[in-house]
Amino acid sequence: MSQQQRTAPLSVAIGAIASIRSGIFPAIAIAFSGIGGGGRFAIAIGVGLASILIGTGVSYLGWRRKTYTIGEQDIRVESGLLSRSARSVPYERIQDVSLEANPLPRLFGLVAVKFETGAGGGEDMSLQYLTNGEGERLRQLVRERREEEQAAQAVTSASADPAAPTPARASEGEVLFAMGAWRLVRFGLFEFSLAVFAVLFGALQYVDNVVDIWNVDKWYIWLKQQGSTVATLGPYVQAAGAIAGVIVLVVVGMASGIVRTFLRDWGFTLTRSARGFRRQRGLFTRTDVVMPVHRVQGLVIGTGLLRYRFGWHGLSFVSLAQDAGSESHVVAPFARMDEIAPIVAAAGFRLPDAATRWQRASKRQRTDKAIGDALGFVLAAIPVAIFAQPGLVLIPLGMAVVAVGANLYAWEFRRFALGETQIYSTTGLLSPTSRIATRLKLHSVEIAQGPLARWRGYATVHLGLAGGTFAIPGVPLADARALRASVLETIAGTDYSRLDAPPAQALSAAQSGFSANLAAT
Repeated sequence: MSQQQRTAPLSVAIGAIASIRSGIFPAIAIAFSGIGGGGRFAIAIGVGLASILIGTGVSYLGWRRKTYTIGEQDIRVESGLLSRSARSVPYERIQDVSLEANPLPRLFGLVAVKFETGAGGGEDMSLQYLTNGEGERLRQLVRERREEEQAAQAVTSASADPAAPTPARASEGEVLFAMGAWRLVRFGLFEFSLAVFAVLFGALQYVDNVVDIWNVDKWYIWLKQQGSTVATLGPYVQAAGAIAGVIVLVVVGMASGIVRTFLRDWGFTLTRSARGFRRQRGLFTRTDVVMPVHRVQGLVIGTGLLRYRFGWHGLSFVSLAQDAGSESHVVAPFARMDEIAPIVAAAGFRLPDAATRWQRASKRQRTDKAIGDALGFVLAAIPVAIFAQPGLVLIPLGMAVVAVGANLYAWEFRRFALGETQIYSTTGLLSPTSRIATRLKLHSVEIAQGPLARWRGYATVHLGLAGGTFAIPGVPLADARALRASVLETIAGTDYSRLDAPPAQALSAAQSGFSANLAAT
């Protein structure tokens, strides 16, 4: 019979250190205030010591009262000082097991073990903190519970449909993607951020107790003095100063992006083994996430406005579990397409090729969207024409023309395709995003139409994908119905108790049915 176990005893030390951090600020506030007069320093020390003692005591009691049990069918966690709670999660419900180590626990050799169930809303179970060895042991245990089932599914899938995409073989611990320091620097340059100014603004809240920074009169006098000084410098010096200010802003933004990228993605490594994908990253907070192959529901290939021009893309897996609040797990945040292709193949997906039969969105939807986007600028031009100078009306009218042109051009990038085993969708003009889903893992199809779409004869197709979203906008109504019929045939012919072993006949029938429906329309 399984026995109850406690987390690592050093968890108490981490709680004690956290109480020091929470007690030091009120102690400092008392020391520099008028509370207690000449004895305020003694009061501050007493408050700080009391906070540390209380925090340490609560941390110890919490550690004593928190236990976990590794059973044959589930993992059970019991916690609570006065009110007790017990939660059990069956192994079959655990989607991922991730290890996360913040800077302080890393110093003690501890990790937080998170059992991601895909429930969302903060319902995942976690254990803080375990030793590195115990965390790895728990993760290995969950893997072993599923290993036998996955092996049986893989054999059945291969025999049922030899033509279906199967995950590429990989040796144990094979590195599929990694980013070194120079790659991180280039990535950070595209991650332009001015968050440092938000941090400085927050720091001013504490400085306000010493310096009256919110005194408007002082700032007005200072700016007036600086303005008078700048006015005497001449136009060339003023222009040079403005350019220097812009350069400083850009440099600060780039430096912030590089720092943030190094903190988040330092040591980024994606490895592939028989058990799945393993992603490790982080400088101070180190995360270690394992994603079983069969839990990958879809792919998202995205890019940015500038990085797209230089050929850089990012690859994410849509999984049943979440990654820092996102529906996707980033597996290659800054990579070339030739680096992404092996990862896609290892996950059992195929990238679109020359044989992919793309279909574009409805031309009526293109027209309606162009008119709708331009209408706002046209309406804004009316008051400008009445109350402003005559020439200014050309600005909103010019923006209306740009909106129409952008929508007409963006239509070229809104398209979808239905393959024998996958569905593809691409949207975006300046930074296109592509989504790929396996037809076998779709569980619903919805055709949504607003009043205008119903009148004009097009729709948005929402595909039910566990753990993520997949929407195809502007599909002609006849094509949307054919797409729904084809996907429903696949769903009806799939045994979801063996999701990785679909009947080949269902796929062939679905594809032929879709082609026949398209031919009829």
